[in-house]
Amino acid sequence: MRLVSLLPSATEIVYALGLGDDLVGVTFECDEPPSARTEKTVVVGGRDTRGMTPGEIDAYVRGRLEEGGDLYTLHADALAGLAPDLILTQDLCRVCALPSGHVTDALDHLGCRADVVSLDPYSLDEVLGTIREVGIAAGVPERAEKLISELRARLDRVATAVAGRARPRVTVVEWVDPPFSAGHWVPDLVTAAGGDPVAANGGKRSVQTTYEDMAAPAPEIVLVTPCGFHLDGAIEQARRVVPHFPDAQVWALDADGLIVRPGPRLVDGVEAIAAILHPDVVPSPPGAAARVN
Repeated sequence: MRLVSLLPSATEIVYALGLGDDLVGVTFECDEPPSARTEKTVVVGGRDTRGMTPGEIDAYVRGRLEEGGDLYTLHADALAGLAPDLILTQDLCRVCALPSGHVTDALDHLGCRADVVSLDPYSLDEVLGTIREVGIAAGVPERAEKLISELRARLDRVATAVAGRARPRVTVVEWVDPPFSAGHWVPDLVTAAGGDPVAANGGKRSVQTTYEDMAAPAPEIVLVTPCGFHLDGAIEQARRVVPHFPDAQVWALDADGLIVRPGPRLVDGVEAIAAILHPDVVPSPPGAAARVN
């Protein structure tokens, strides 16, 4: 089966299922594993926002959406040339990836008969369910069930380690300018790690808010996880957050690697958060997080 992934999390799922050799197309943002972007055909492009501030990125995104424009470009001819059997896409967020409707329209125009599977989880359990969806669609359901069992076993180990302990209040900042609170599966990660997510929107979209509202529940821990950034970028942005939470520990995390992409590495994110909240019982994964105050 020839697979095309139109979002980074789906690419990670494909590789975790041992289907990397079957993957023929990816997006310009697929960087895990690093070989995905260099060895596969890139069929979705977009603007390089490196060098832009969070405020500038937000203004660009809002402007494009208000104009009815797209943030991503589907290289339709390249996609057709790959003759895919299965395309993995999403409708969860227009800011994160190309919507499935765009893909279906392009396939109809090209006369391509690939199956399109849209992965749209809103909770941690639903993220694990997308692994099952991909496994079934790609013809490897047993591999998917094995991977899910392994991930759940790791979550169970964290749950056992933090059981009965006090749960620190945790605010997650998903974007710093303007500030956005945690949504979708992110509050689930905090709960699974032994924390109490506050100023959050579990199972719903992340929404713009104010630092005053995020500070109102008096969080003890603040996690800065800006979508689209790894640890170095998160550290830089977390320094801007520190003045808004003078009584809390402020931590930066590898957002793209651990928090915002709905794939298998969210369990790494749970382990990293648990190490922040309960460092005496959960070891810290190297290079996952850094305290900035």
